[in-house]
Formats: sequence, structure tokens, C-alpha cells
Amino acid sequence: MSRMNNTPDIPKEQFEKYSAAVSLSDMEIFVFPELLFSLVLANIMSPRIWAWKEHNWFRGLDKMKPYKKIQRLKQFIIDNYEFNLDLDTWGLTTKESEIARFAPFMDEETISRSNALFGYEGDKHYFTLDIRKHFGLDKYTTNVIPYWKTETLEAMDAFKYKDGYRVGAGECVSLSTLYAAALFIVCDIPLEDIFLLATPLHSQNFINVNGGILTNNRRLVTKTMWFNGTDLSAKAQRALRNEQVTIVANNTGFIHTVYPEATIDPESFALFRSKLDAFTTTEITFEIIANFLRDRSEYQTCFQIGYIRHGKPQYLPIERAFAYEHSSPYKVSDDATRDKLLEEIDEYDFYCEPIADRILLNKLSDYLKNNPISHFDKASMTELAEKIDCTKDMSRKMSVLEGLIDFIHLEPELPNVKEKRFNGPGPIAIKPGMQREEIIEYLKGLRASHPVADLAFYASRDLSITQWGPFLQAALDRNPVVVEKTQALSDEELIETLANIANESVYDGSRVAQPDEVWNFQRGDGVERAIALADVWKKRHPETPITLRCEEAKVTLQLGTRAIRFESRKGLIQEVAF
Repeated sequence: MSRMNNTPDIPKEQFEKYSAAVSLSDMEIFVFPELLFSLVLANIMSPRIWAWKEHNWFRGLDKMKPYKKIQRLKQFIIDNYEFNLDLDTWGLTTKESEIARFAPFMDEETISRSNALFGYEGDKHYFTLDIRKHFGLDKYTTNVIPYWKTETLEAMDAFKYKDGYRVGAGECVSLSTLYAAALFIVCDIPLEDIFLLATPLHSQNFINVNGGILTNNRRLVTKTMWFNGTDLSAKAQRALRNEQVTIVANNTGFIHTVYPEATIDPESFALFRSKLDAFTTTEITFEIIANFLRDRSEYQTCFQIGYIRHGKPQYLPIERAFAYEHSSPYKVSDDATRDKLLEEIDEYDFYCEPIADRILLNKLSDYLKNNPISHFDKASMTELAEKIDCTKDMSRKMSVLEGLIDFIHLEPELPNVKEKRFNGPGPIAIKPGMQREEIIEYLKGLRASHPVADLAFYASRDLSITQWGPFLQAALDRNPVVVEKTQALSDEELIETLANIANESVYDGSRVAQPDEVWNFQRGDGVERAIALADVWKKRHPETPITLRCEEAKVTLQLGTRAIRFESRKGLIQEVAF
């Protein structure tokens, strides 16, 4: 029985990439950067995300301005998805096997230098924050590494069926690609204004709206938030401050720090660079200096703030004021509420005389009130340096001025355009307002000429319009969880267990789950459970011939001389041998 779908042929040298489009691990996306936007398109094609438009939460959204729309979307995502840091969800592999897989595309040294699972440690300061422990990577110090897989929207939704989860879930790439698709469909943000950024340990988006917005896992970061000096903002800055941006992608293509050829439109990338630079740069005002001191507490001992109480001047170490912020709605940085904050502080915390060797913030406030300073204005910076000079603690790595400049101006380490040849197949030209069926037909028409469009159908797991080979290779080679979790079962118990899993797919229509998704979420259509059984059986009995026959509503898995039958609602017609 031959395959029934009419799909473009896959060149032999591209087969691994197409198989990676199904499993979508972090390391696969790093090696095959086309996959990042292919997953966005897979989510755009999903009926799940289009159903959001009818949700009561988004009622009246068409009357809102773009930023308000995005805020509504953020809250919906926060309410319905958790950030999943469990690296064990998708099982384990080894560095050796993955390096062998990727050898034709990228050498071991390059992977190790740039990917978190292969020894990357980035900026050493970054890792003084125990970031490897935070991500759970400290457990993997030998050749054993986890499959850090990116989830489709359907797999994210299905986490609600997994023990320990109350709603959907996903890791950072899953959330960034979900955001990108939802921004386009629900909020009508053009794809040209959505840029996906991947670093070795993180993935986020830059949205060209209202001076720029960054997605950061489930949350959003505006320019004002970026410079507010809070702990949340400091965490949101970690990746861009301390890591090389390995991939930037949008609907026009991608640019990768390793590969010499870039497919992204050069003008689109130049726009992104200028907008991101403006987002991560601000003028020096009193509010910004106060935010800087909130963030860089090591400089607080250089400053004090004055306050008139009962007609008499008093002076407070600035660290005491910041300590009171934690339990107050008022802020040191806010002209409108600063006095209210100081009024709340016990009088015995104040000094009656100016504190020696400390800069009086009130004078800086008067100086900067109508005179904001740009970091590139040398004359103004020289004058400011004299006003904030602090030699009290010479052990600091930076002077106050150097620390302030570092705070107000960040230049992320992006792929170097001077090293790239720009040559791409052109943009994915879908626009807000297009309907789902119209978008799918448009993408089908691009498949023969645009690799990202073709890969999107593999990322969406639709076996009615893709070749089965890449899906089955991913199923047999990169689904260790179902194998491990059933190893204590006898062959008969294995068959019975998979036969009794709920006959319900997490994917609609002819889209098909991988074996570990079937096991993790304890549900699957007949064809999905049959493939899961074939995966385990092949590991147990590698010499046994296995054949899978799909006849619309009936699926037969032939294990040697034994036939196991399942019911299916996928409507697939196919016969394959393992």
C-alpha cells in the first residue's frame, strides 16, 4: 500500500532536518534554524489557537489598541500555561549519539561552544547565579543529556493530563513560538514585526510595537520595565546581557551566528537591530539613576537622600529607603511618591547631618530634572562623572559611572552581518485578517520552493500531507520515555497497557502524536498507540519484522506472526515496515 499524500520529495541530505522538525529538540533547532519559524507556522495552522478568538476573554479585542491587545493575550497565557523546567519530560540521550547525528552539519567544537547541553557556560558571571542548577542542567555533567524538546501547542495543552500539572505547560521555545503565533492570529500583529531570538539557554521574542516589547517565557517586558531596576527585570535581562544571540528569525528568514549564509531580509534585520538598540538604551534621568541603584545594590553605599521633617533636614542611607520599598507601594524613583515613602520610614533611621562620603541624591535630582543626559554626550557625561564620583569602595569592578553606563546601554551580541551572505527564498507573506484555511492553502503552495513552509507541515505532524519516514524515524530514535517507563512490563502486559490507554488523540484530524506524548499524557488514537507499541517492541525484539497497516478506521500492527488491532479516527491509509 503506497502513501496517499502528494508531498514534495525530501533530498537525502535533508532527511535528518525533516525528522528533527517532528521531534523539535533545543539542539535540533540550534543546528537547523529553519525549524524555529516552522513551529510558529505549525501553531498558526492549528485550529486550537484560532478558537481563542472566540473566547470570552478576547471579547471586544478588535476595538483595543495593539498594546492593550497584547496585554490581554499575556494574561490569557499566564492563566492557561505554566513554564515547564522539567528536563526529564522527554527522556535522555547521550552527547556522543547527538554529535554523531549532527556531524554532517556542525562540528563538535562549535556545538559545545554554543549549546547549553554540550558544555556551554556563556558568560562566567551568568553562571555565578547558579543558572545551570536553576535549569536542572547541573544533573547532566557526564555524557548523558536530556532531550530538551520544544512542544507544539497541542502538546502544551496536553500537559493538563500529566500528573503535577493543573493547566498546559511548555519550555521557553514553546512559549515564544506560541506567543508569535497568537500575536499574529489573536492580536493582528504583522509577522514582519515579530522577531524570534534564541540564545543557548533561552528563547524570547521582540515585538516592534510601542517602542518594543520582549516576551520572556509567559510574561512581557516593556522598555520602562527593562529599566525599572527590579529583580524581575534583572532576570528578564539575563539572556541578552550574558549570552550570544545565536538565531534571529522572522517570516523573512533567519540569521545564525554559526552559518555563513543568512536567509532573513537584510532590511528587516537592520530594522530589528535599530529597534532593539533603542529598546535597550535610555537617557540618564534621576528616575533611571534610582532604578540603577535599586538593581546594582553594591553602589548604594555611595548615596544618601535628604528629607525635610518638621522643618528640619534629615539624611537617610539610600539602602534603607530601598529596603522599605519592599513593603510599600511607593518608590524612591518616583517623584510623585518618594516623599510618601520617606514619611513611612522611622525617624531613628535618619541622620541629622549629611553622611560623610555619600552623594546626596536630591542634588542629582535637581540637576537632572530638566537635563537628561545621553551616554554618548561626552561633555555632559564628564560633568556627571564629577557629581557621582565615589571612591569609598575601591574593590568594585566598575566605577559608579561605568556601572550606570552599563545599566542604561546594552548592546546585545547579535550574529555579525559582515560575516554573512544574504540569500533567502523570500518572505512567508501571510497577513493579519487572512483566515486559517486561506493560510494553509497559501503555505501548501509554497512547499516546493520554500523549506520553512514545507517543514511547517512536518512540525504540525500531519501524516496525511507529509511523508511518513521523518515522523517514524523520530518516533523510533528519539522517544525513550515510553521505552523506559514500560521496561518492567512483560510483552503481554505492554500490549494490554497500550491497548487500554484512552482512545483519544491530543491532535486534531490527521495529525499524529509521537510515542512519548502518548505515554506522558496517557491517551492516543489507535495509530498513535500502534506506533508507540512498535517503538518499544523494536527495542525489545530488534530482529522481529514489524508492519503497520492503516486503513482509515482500522489499524493493524503486525509483530512477526502476531497481529494487534486498534481503532482509529485519523482516516489515514498507509502501510509501512519497521
